[in-house]
Amino acid sequence: MLEKYQELLAPIQCFLQCETPQAWLDEAIKPENLKTVLLDHLVCELKAAQSAMLLIRKYAVDPQSTQDLLNWLKPFEDFTYRKQGDWRVLAEHNKLNKSMIPRGDKPYSQALIEKMVLLIKEELHHFYQVLEIIDEMGFEYDYISSSRYAKGMLSHTKNHEPDAFIDKLICGAYIEARSCERFAKLAPHVSQRLGEFYVSLLRSEARHYQDYLTLAEEIAGGDISEKVAYFGKIEAELIASPDEDFKFHSGVPASALTSVAV
Repeated sequence: MLEKYQELLAPIQCFLQCETPQAWLDEAIKPENLKTVLLDHLVCELKAAQSAMLLIRKYAVDPQSTQDLLNWLKPFEDFTYRKQGDWRVLAEHNKLNKSMIPRGDKPYSQALIEKMVLLIKEELHHFYQVLEIIDEMGFEYDYISSSRYAKGMLSHTKNHEPDAFIDKLICGAYIEARSCERFAKLAPHVSQRLGEFYVSLLRSEARHYQDYLTLAEEIAGGDISEKVAYFGKIEAELIASPDEDFKFHSGVPASALTSVAV
């Protein structure tokens, strides 16, 4: 199932500074953890859309466009955080009906809008697909808190511009690349329905990581390899170090280390 995607996965595996630990995969494929993996994946899709939207709002569009973006995400946020609305109609809300007006003072505004609006649409579509699978499997939706992962990387971003912007884009690239790698890891070990879904996500996740990197390079106007390596080290430490909180992007399960020690 994954053979035809090896060419797509190869640059991601080179980009990431460590492979997902076997201990995480062993924990993730336990039947009792399936609900946690799905619910966290669901929230991750929304957070990916929110992060992209924040970048557009902060760096690329005028105030009216900002409000249009907020309105776009509101039904998804209401369902996720406040359990308001029927999830079955959310697909009808995945539309941005108005054109975004780029800020004239930023030469990269249009490119940022185009890439991030597409990313948001895809992430919200994936959000709905995960909800469908959760419903098919008979799980009740319940919000779960985020892992340390994204916050752990973003805590190392600079405070001044344009470095802060570039750092956030690089973090976005790592989050998308790790998601892609983990979907590929999980796919052979889950049900056919879920495995096929994970494989279907690989191409978009790989493109998202590349879009983030491309934007970072364009805005920096020069070599960003040192920054990329810096955040790659941070990301790898979060993935390879012990983690008490098992989630989709968590590190080595602390329970696995405890069992080995015993």
